[in-house]
Amino acid sequence: MAKVIYSFYIDIPENELDFFDKNIIKEGDTPTNLNTKIQLKNNYQKLIDCKKSYADKIGVDFIMFEYDDNFKKYKEDFNKNYPYITSYNIVNFYKIHLLYELSKKYDDILYLDFDVVPTTDQSFFDVWDLSKGICVLENTDKAKKIENITEYSQTIRSPTSKYYNAQAMLVEKGFSPKNYVINTGIIGVNKEYLSKLKYFDNFDSDLNMMNYLRNDHGLFPKKIVDFFGYDNETLFSVKLQEHNVDVQWLDDKWHYFFDKTQFIPKGTKLIHAINKRFDIVWRFHKDA
Repeated sequence: MAKVIYSFYIDIPENELDFFDKNIIKEGDTPTNLNTKIQLKNNYQKLIDCKKSYADKIGVDFIMFEYDDNFKKYKEDFNKNYPYITSYNIVNFYKIHLLYELSKKYDDILYLDFDVVPTTDQSFFDVWDLSKGICVLENTDKAKKIENITEYSQTIRSPTSKYYNAQAMLVEKGFSPKNYVINTGIIGVNKEYLSKLKYFDNFDSDLNMMNYLRNDHGLFPKKIVDFFGYDNETLFSVKLQEHNVDVQWLDDKWHYFFDKTQFIPKGTKLIHAINKRFDIVWRFHKDA
């Protein structure tokens, strides 16, 4: 069984950044996208080295993707066909595209966002049997109830926005609105389940539906619809439900969502540094 770990880094030009958190950011604070750009660039080599080291330890291939000719062509085609999609969202659709490309050669695949840091010698592939379903983190508990939503309680990337956006898409497609908020920062999958997911089947229709739903206030109030977007995680959730795909929910050890806290629990295997506090991450990594 051929196995691979891969990651992906694109330094999005500052003039292409979408400052999605303008409605909630405090005066004087650095916008999230700009801070992400700075921190990923400052920690670039360490973030590559830690993933390669982990892959070497567990005896699997590691591939690092960056701004190459393939991505350039993908982005150009995307901009031509869907000019309303931001560079950030193109990058995140591309990482899913890479899953399918790698499945032509590999049986089992582990994707790690560039801000994910492995802190274990234990093999992900030994712990998670990918023949039992796709491995991702569920963030549904972070979605707010409708009555608690205001124009300042979320952004276009918040779990709340993705939850109701997926609901709207599922209802539009004739399915139950039940869905799960998915975080695709870490994905474990084999080629069989990728085929079942059919992520890019009817992709043009799905993006057109997302575009339509951003302007439809019939199902949800304006305070929700205004935060609908073109998010890879929204579509991932829809595809899981639409095609009845088996899922294995990653626990906190194998996808530690490092965001609001200032510490990392002992025993954490994969840190997803949402807050980009790499000073804390590297200290934990050194002691792990």
